[in-house]
Amino acid sequence: MKHVSILLLEQVNLAGLDNARQGLMEANHYLMQQGKEPLFEVQVVGVQKNVMVNKGLFAINAHKQISEVPKTDLIIIPPVQAPLEDAMLKNSGFLPWISSQRKNGAEIVSLCMGAFILARTGLLDNRDCVTHWKAGATFKSLFPKVNLVSEKILTDHDGLYTGGGAFSSVNLILYLIEKMIGRECAVYCSKIFQVDLGRQSQSPFMIFKGQQNHSDELVIQVQQYIESHYPEKLSIEGICEIFGIGRRTFERRFKKATANSPIEYLQRVRIEAAKKLLEEGYRTVSEIVFEVGYSDMKAFRDIFKKITGTTPLEYKSKFCIPISA
Repeated sequence: MKHVSILLLEQVNLAGLDNARQGLMEANHYLMQQGKEPLFEVQVVGVQKNVMVNKGLFAINAHKQISEVPKTDLIIIPPVQAPLEDAMLKNSGFLPWISSQRKNGAEIVSLCMGAFILARTGLLDNRDCVTHWKAGATFKSLFPKVNLVSEKILTDHDGLYTGGGAFSSVNLILYLIEKMIGRECAVYCSKIFQVDLGRQSQSPFMIFKGQQNHSDELVIQVQQYIESHYPEKLSIEGICEIFGIGRRTFERRFKKATANSPIEYLQRVRIEAAKKLLEEGYRTVSEIVFEVGYSDMKAFRDIFKKITGTTPLEYKSKFCIPISA
């Protein structure tokens, strides 16, 4: 039997914590239905015996304090709620215990914003990681040694697992169930919880907002210009001429400030505009192509799929708001 420690964090997201607990308990139930022994001994463990969450609305009690758990096989770090700086500070008491358990062979899972706690241990340095796409910029600034792969649903490397944002973290729980028990159990659990099995990307759910959390005023002006003129026929040469800067210097500064090249940034702005038009449902894909600044349908489709992980029609089918009669 695997001993599983789900961390009772300060500012824990209650749904994230209980989704993990219920997923593993349902896997145990499946095994018992098959006449087998349950695999997971699941305990909620904390630095303290209980934690108040959601502004005191709920109190969560731990089965044990971490001082009472000398060895565990699997640590699950659930999501924390903002402000993230407070959450990391208040949960610093877990860090030595997590590192010690890792040295003793424990596997570690972070769900959504739980990646901020795991990254604080240094165990994710020079490794791939995923968290909620909305917190990507903050994560990169705090943990530059970690390779954030925002588009993925999950990562798996040498017993360290990270899962994407919000309820997509359930996909990581299903992944673990499949890896540790088998496909049939994971399929059963996905049906019980009505979660699509095998999703690979957060990209369709990402909302692009101009990456203006930097101090380069000229680049901010260019970003604002692009966001106002994206339907037009823009060129790097034309932008450089408007803002009186050499191309090489401009491209270097833009990439440094935004982590995108100017062309990539323009593409992301245009695709975000296309996504909103697809969601409205009033226009055909052909109409939208020209409205957001493209003249080539194939080029638009290719870029749309590269950025969102899905085709324009698939995106429209999934997210279009039905037009009232």
